[in-house]
Amino acid sequence: MTLAKKFVVESKRKKEESFESFLRRFNKRLQQSGNLFRARKVQHTEPTKSRNLQKKSALISRDYKLKNEYLRKIGKLKDEPRKRW
Repeated sequence: MTLAKKFVVESKRKKEESFESFLRRFNKRLQQSGNLFRARKVQHTEPTKSRNLQKKSALISRDYKLKNEYLRKIGKLKDEPRKRW
């Protein structure tokens, strides 16, 4: 089931109901359902990487660190302390 279908709140405009009152009723129903809270909570979560991708990224970062360490030792890369905010 997709995210869009999980968080659907349906409401129809009543006969002779103003748009403002309909919008107010819809927003109240949306907040009471808790869907807005859940949608905002999962909005920025990323799916977990597979084991192969984790290993691959670990090897790439290890190679990068070893290369930088070698360049520092031979003097081709400046040995600057890292700046913290």
